[in-house]
Amino acid sequence: MTDKPRGRLTTRTMAMPADTNPSGDIFGGWVLSQMDIAAAICAGQRAQLRVVTVALESMSFIRPVKVGDILCVYTEVTQVGRTSVTIHVEAWVRRDRIGLREKVTSGDFKFVAIDDEGAPTPIPPESAIPDYARSY
Repeated sequence: MTDKPRGRLTTRTMAMPADTNPSGDIFGGWVLSQMDIAAAICAGQRAQLRVVTVALESMSFIRPVKVGDILCVYTEVTQVGRTSVTIHVEAWVRRDRIGLREKVTSGDFKFVAIDDEGAPTPIPPESAIPDYARSY
């Protein structure tokens, strides 16, 4: 395992007691939702359009997330199609708020750009995106 996250830091949040399962670990679904939020931010910035999640192509949980961990979610655009964009997402934690950094999970999320009626719409080429909007 690498000791450096892949992609850009997109979101950061603290795992709280309300997010735990009966064993005291953070629910995998909570982690997954945080990853989906970060991936949607990244996909929307790249597409410059409304996007919706259509697939989670792969997901691998490596370590549990504990109460008090800071969950840091990193994203990277890996593929852009005519109407879709795939985002690689890695979730890392800072244990005890500032301590040891560990990778806890990763996955690939696919989004489709849609118009106001919900129909798939073409994603503009990267060259058409203004520099100020390129934070993906």
